[in-house]
Amino acid sequence: MKKQIKLFSVLLLSGIAFAQAQRAEALLDEVSESLAQFDNISITFTYELVNRKELIQQKEKGSLIIEGDAYLLKLMGIEQLSDGTNKHTINPENEEVLIEPLSDGFDEGLSPSKIFSFYKKGYRFEWDITQPLYGGRKIQYIKLTPIDTYAQASYLLLGIDTRTKQIYKLIEVGNDGTETTLTIGSFKSNVEIPTNTFVFSASDYPNYYIDRF
Repeated sequence: MKKQIKLFSVLLLSGIAFAQAQRAEALLDEVSESLAQFDNISITFTYELVNRKELIQQKEKGSLIIEGDAYLLKLMGIEQLSDGTNKHTINPENEEVLIEPLSDGFDEGLSPSKIFSFYKKGYRFEWDITQPLYGGRKIQYIKLTPIDTYAQASYLLLGIDTRTKQIYKLIEVGNDGTETTLTIGSFKSNVEIPTNTFVFSASDYPNYYIDRF
């Protein structure tokens, strides 16, 4: 009898986990469909890094414009510009530009151009907590666990606004205990972008050291 009860409990828990995974995937599909409507996206965000073991806490504000595979990221005084083929990291403090080709590997899974679509592959989904916000907003969190056992992230929490079906917060918990949180401040879509926004011109940086990989 005890064995039957134990087996029933295992089957019940497995069924609940499967149902929650399906529920989580359905919500993520809604997010993808919502974002697919936009030609481009412009956001402002807060970036926070915390490592309690090393007593490290860092908080910065940034901005990001995405159009297809191209993007322009501004964070901590550094600009990262991609035309969809190469990534240009511009450091005004060091007067240096690093140019390197984009990678299709796992390390590019959270690149700026994929910040709203990285979850589509390589993760297991779990339904997590719901967080109420001001104005009656509700943020539903989905826990994403990397399938790749060599991934640097232990797991991620993706917070989704249940009304707009847009991503509000992304929390990455590293294997070393480091927590990285990205919280969306403003979200604009189909904005007017100057034609040269994603174009890098070396003539704009005459005194910079340009390093190409």
